[in-house]
Amino acid sequence: MKLLLDENLSRRLVPFLLTAYPESTQVVLVGLEAASDVQIWEYAKSNDFVIVTQDADFEELSLIKGHPPNVIWIKTTHPSRSAILKILLDQQPLIHDVLINQNQGCIEMTQT
Repeated sequence: MKLLLDENLSRRLVPFLLTAYPESTQVVLVGLEAASDVQIWEYAKSNDFVIVTQDADFEELSLIKGHPPNVIWIKTTHPSRSAILKILLDQQPLIHDVLINQNQGCIEMTQT
């Protein structure tokens, strides 16, 4: 599973995610810094990415358009880089199970 981090998430997270989520990247790193949510959605769909965001917009797109792409919606009161990284790494088995094995379009993750 490879992740596409939304613009609201730091591109500095990418190197720390690559072991757990090979080929992951962030929207700015692929030239989508000014892209609309729909453009990011289409890019993720065409390139087999799971979108990671802190915005409800992609969860709403998932309800309207279905999946793929899948969405990881991170809902945390302290959105530090370390908190985001901890969620994505610690919850990797759950994320994989929900998105792949259970075929859900979106998973909401909160800080544990």
